[in-house]
Amino acid sequence: MAVTPWNQVLPNRSPFVEMFVLIGLPAAASIVNFVVLTSAASSANSGIFSTSRMLYGLAEQGVAHKSFGRLSARAVPTTGLFFSCLCLLAGVALIYLIPDVMTVFTMVTTVSAILFMFVWTIILCSYLAYRKQHPQRHAESNFKMPLGKLMCWVCMAFFAFVLVLLTLQEDTRQALMITPLWFVVLTMGWLLRRRKAQ
Repeated sequence: MAVTPWNQVLPNRSPFVEMFVLIGLPAAASIVNFVVLTSAASSANSGIFSTSRMLYGLAEQGVAHKSFGRLSARAVPTTGLFFSCLCLLAGVALIYLIPDVMTVFTMVTTVSAILFMFVWTIILCSYLAYRKQHPQRHAESNFKMPLGKLMCWVCMAFFAFVLVLLTLQEDTRQALMITPLWFVVLTMGWLLRRRKAQ
């Protein structure tokens, strides 16, 4: 903001690149793009690793399909690994379906933010239920959250505020309307799993 006023920032251009170009480094775009690509690749790598291991753990507990619980000769959960890569390829397919990269980026980040808030709301509700059902255990705990009950409600109110903000822009509103499809898919999968278990 000290270099470029907020109302002159172009949304389709990196502010870092613009700043370096202003100080006379025309190669800045390539350097910044290299840094962004390496950090994105690192993030994708850690995401693939954690997702495949998470699926393996869920399969071990009987929550995910048993094929995710198989390991290769090198102790790699290959089924989970291939599934993670398939999900990443779905993101690549989105770029071909929607040619505007910024639209795809906004959609993916909005959906993941909504899912993040959903997961953390479940965690906060679980914490509140735990405190209500086991007050003695909570009183004896060595790791108490300061203002636990109040902060849970503050966090959930903040999530609700963010959801309201997401309805104000057209691109984030579209992603907000798409997100329930994911919950429909999850519910169908859970119902099929429950029927099979019965």
